[in-house]
Amino acid sequence: MNRLKGVWLPIVTPFSDNEIDYKSYKKLIDFYTPKGISGLIPNGTTGECPTIEDYEFEELLEKTVEFNNNRLPIYYGLGGNNTNKILKQLKIVEKYKIDGILSVSPYYSRPDQNGIYEHFKTISESTYLNIIIYNIPYRTGRNIENDTLFKLAELDNIVGVKDSCGNINQTMDLIFNRPDNFSVLTGEDILFYLNLALGGDGGILASSHLETEKFVSIIDSIDKNDQKAALATWTTIEKFIPLLFKEPNPAPIKYYLAKKGLINSAELRLPLTGISDNLKRELDKYL
Repeated sequence: MNRLKGVWLPIVTPFSDNEIDYKSYKKLIDFYTPKGISGLIPNGTTGECPTIEDYEFEELLEKTVEFNNNRLPIYYGLGGNNTNKILKQLKIVEKYKIDGILSVSPYYSRPDQNGIYEHFKTISESTYLNIIIYNIPYRTGRNIENDTLFKLAELDNIVGVKDSCGNINQTMDLIFNRPDNFSVLTGEDILFYLNLALGGDGGILASSHLETEKFVSIIDSIDKNDQKAALATWTTIEKFIPLLFKEPNPAPIKYYLAKKGLINSAELRLPLTGISDNLKRELDKYL
């Protein structure tokens, strides 16, 4: 199969009065779909997946499929540290026409490499859906080593990794030695250009809620082997990315989206809270 490439949007979940605001959600999907992104990733960390209720898990997926209307690939966020629970949730996800799941490495329980391998192997053998593995050690407490990823890449439906390993040497080794059909998509937004320059495939980028077309144009320039144009575009957007992660994601992004009128409210669910007045001023200055 062809590798997954491009800019993938880990779309926020809008809330209003502690309920999912599906009117705003549809507005977001309609707004971002024509901008050249490669696909949607709902129910990820940026979508505040830890706070999505069990009854909302399927509802959000159903609405995503309905609003998307077959326009873009969808990889739904489905991960955790209870392998058996994930297998049960897979049966819900498989009822809908999507391409795959984004599945984070088991967190908190901190399994060893064998445990990580067996976890994803069990998921892989239990579904026909494609799987993007999410490696983010500073959240999960355990790094997925490249040898483990290469071994998992041998499984037919494990198609790539969202790489937030935090180690540039590991990332380079991963990109240079991965199988031909295994995608390396960065989850570290500030490393997007570097990922592409090293031969990576793109990113799953919360910050692409802003300046979406510029992120996409960088991919286009790289595909045309025009590094100069790609770098020139990157220098116009890289300065705002740290602002979006100065306080917990997705609070700054939701503030921006509400200011733009793309969602009705910047509401978050606890334990996340709204951004500080200082950051509001910084974002207002940029916007």
